[in-house]
Amino acid sequence: MKLWRLTRAAHVALDGAGPEQHGARWTSPGLPVVNFASEPGLAVLVVLRYLPRDLAGIDQDYLLGWTEIDAAPERLSYVADPAEKRRIGDDWLRSGRSLLASVQSAVLPESDIVMMNPAHPGAGHISPLTTRTFSFEQCLSLPRS
Repeated sequence: MKLWRLTRAAHVALDGAGPEQHGARWTSPGLPVVNFASEPGLAVLVVLRYLPRDLAGIDQDYLLGWTEIDAAPERLSYVADPAEKRRIGDDWLRSGRSLLASVQSAVLPESDIVMMNPAHPGAGHISPLTTRTFSFEQCLSLPRS
């Protein structure tokens, strides 16, 4: 399966360091996890959600990346409660029972966020991201008529 990430250049490694430090929607601080989107448009929307509405002056070092992973994700049940989400995600990570877990995206419920456990033995076989530069300014500017 092809999985996608939009990230700043300094954070392209698939080590889960950001969520380990700060936590994520489905995991608590202290646990590394790598979050992917099931499709490139979702990867863009997830990042865009947290950017200022005025995109002037935003960082210019974003990369859209993808990797192929030959594993089926375990499906985690959607829950609305943030504490319960983290409990479910933390339990999944700590169990080590699967490399990937998919959850319904909060940004686009018809798509999935796919989490990768970088501590799982299969994580060492995942290829680094193939990337290209990405510009929000270019992506979101209206065509000239």
